[in-house]
Amino acid sequence: MLMVLLVTLSASKGLARLRATFSCADRIPPPVVCRSVSRRAVSASARDTYLGRPEVDRHGSRSMAMSVLGNGLYAVNHDEDALTVGEAELSMKRRIGAPENNILVVQSNLACTYANLGRREEALLMRRDVYSGHLKLNGEEHLNTLQAASNYAVSLLSLPRFEEAKLLLQKTMPVARRVLGEGHTLTLLMRSNYAEALWRDPAATLDDLREAVTTLEDVARTARRVLGGAHPITAGVGRELLKARATLRARETPPPPGFA
Repeated sequence: MLMVLLVTLSASKGLARLRATFSCADRIPPPVVCRSVSRRAVSASARDTYLGRPEVDRHGSRSMAMSVLGNGLYAVNHDEDALTVGEAELSMKRRIGAPENNILVVQSNLACTYANLGRREEALLMRRDVYSGHLKLNGEEHLNTLQAASNYAVSLLSLPRFEEAKLLLQKTMPVARRVLGEGHTLTLLMRSNYAEALWRDPAATLDDLREAVTTLEDVARTARRVLGGAHPITAGVGRELLKARATLRARETPPPPGFA
């Protein structure tokens, strides 16, 4: 059974930080997170928790220990070490024939680590595979599938591959709105990401920019009503709306006479 990672975010971090956090929210957290932990202590934990344990036992203790360790390393920003543990965990789960859903969780965790390390292409490929896997395993309406689609869209935006992000979100946003509802945080983030893909695209038309502003205005109203004005999602959408409006205003304002 997966445990949900609960994260308290500062509103000042903005929507980009929110996307990164929500996209990695399926990581299984360690029992205790302490950001002052040393690399030496973490390395000792690695030896004590899973080295020497059998790969297969009826309790799955080695697999669980690797998951906890990898997420602990990720939580304290030891991304290179987290990557080493995560890749070893993925290899082991494939070797022992672990359930597909468990493998997808490890892949999703690895994608978060790749993204943190700036390896965005690898994060994209991993998230594409996770989305495809959840789609086949659970269908398009499952929460895990919609989360994976949102993660994949975030990676597309980061590269930036706006057209692909728009196509993906045009397919998945209506499902999220129907299944989860307009006020669900995932729906709000997907719609905000779609608007970003519209207004940030250098090839955006005036109609695209107007759609982006209209979408963000609606998302902002919903976020304020459902989450409150102080919620980081509400604040982040508000900042995104200001940027989209500025971009639209710049395009609608005619150049001064004689300006080449």
